[in-house]
Amino acid sequence: MSDESLRYPVGKFQPKDSYSSTEIQQFITAIEAAPEKISQAFQKLTAGQLDTPYREGGWTARQVLHHLADSHMHAYIRFKWTLTENSPTIKAYNEKLWAETYEIAQDPSLSVNLLKALHAKWITLLRGLKPADFEKYFVHPETGRQVRLDRLTATYAWHGEHHLGHLNIILNSKS
Repeated sequence: MSDESLRYPVGKFQPKDSYSSTEIQQFITAIEAAPEKISQAFQKLTAGQLDTPYREGGWTARQVLHHLADSHMHAYIRFKWTLTENSPTIKAYNEKLWAETYEIAQDPSLSVNLLKALHAKWITLLRGLKPADFEKYFVHPETGRQVRLDRLTATYAWHGEHHLGHLNIILNSKS
């Protein structure tokens, strides 16, 4: 496998300027399905595979699992800010450093369970939004870019599959 296909097992995220209601519903369905798919992959990982990176220099399965919960919590909070404030500037975070904090070395079932609960609440929110809500946006402090909620929904539908791909690389490796 090439380094590019290891980095992006489902391909790079290809954003669009806007998304149709049908596309948004497909993204919501993907976000809803992600925790169970991730949980199933987690249950198949051996103790050794949990500490195996998906590529040289990449995160271990353990780090990927914890990262999913961390990143998806940020996404949920970004939705809430955007729905309750007028084009807020969100708080960025250093995901590489977050992947090195103490709890990341601990049992990833903590994050898998958190992801399941978080997604249950997030899906309830997403399914209650009106089409105009997905046109609201936040401002990213590092890029100054306005990010619409339809794009964030698309991003996180991709994000779950992206990291599930990393877990599957580890599962299919010889370790």
